[in-house]
Amino acid sequence: MNRPTSAALAALSLLSVTALTACGGSDSDPAAGKPKASTSSPSSKAPSPAEHLAATIVTKADTDGFNVDEPDEEYAFAKSTDEVTVDKPVCAPLAYAMNQLPLGTPEADLTRLASGPTDAPTKLTKGVTFTYVTLASYAPGKAQSTFADARKAVDACGDGFTAKANGNESPYDSVTAEKVTPAGDESLGFTSTMTFRGVQHVLHGEVVRSGDVLAVYFSVDGMAIANGRPSDARLSPTVVKAQNGKLS
Repeated sequence: MNRPTSAALAALSLLSVTALTACGGSDSDPAAGKPKASTSSPSSKAPSPAEHLAATIVTKADTDGFNVDEPDEEYAFAKSTDEVTVDKPVCAPLAYAMNQLPLGTPEADLTRLASGPTDAPTKLTKGVTFTYVTLASYAPGKAQSTFADARKAVDACGDGFTAKANGNESPYDSVTAEKVTPAGDESLGFTSTMTFRGVQHVLHGEVVRSGDVLAVYFSVDGMAIANGRPSDARLSPTVVKAQNGKLS
């Protein structure tokens, strides 16, 4: 029996989001994720890593027509990196990046799913784009070494790899570096291909380091996967630009 891949699980999650949108739009508050105004004195302590991420994660108010929601954990490939095994350990950062899991060992992390009008439609894109955004905050110096591990994974995993978690399997056919607009202190783009039930899908990801924070972007056309048609799910420039702007 064919078990679902992570992208197929993501498809179920995206179908759930689509259904909610069709019933009246996202329940996301434009101010969701933003900290309330502080009444403390200027001498109060600095925000914790989790508080910093909550204050900088992209929101509906930051984008142009996009809804921003928390992903549905019910359809997650894995809830933590401990549940994931990869046949080529060097490729683990890519497995995490494409399954909304933080890279390395962050002090805090936060994920959102942005859905909205496609920025640049193609013949394989049907009008709506879904971009996952995962922010992770690290101890000093750890973000830089974690970014280096992601770059090494892109260079070493060109002929693909397979990730497994909770009885599900995700075989990726290939990985290639992809040119992206420079952002933060350093940035890295990649493209991966996968075949599900005989249909090929192209997935796109990007990793941006801004100081001790990594932003990981991943885009998948869940509707195409669910409906068995080829897809080329590109990241939303609107969402990526908005999030990078909040981190700069």
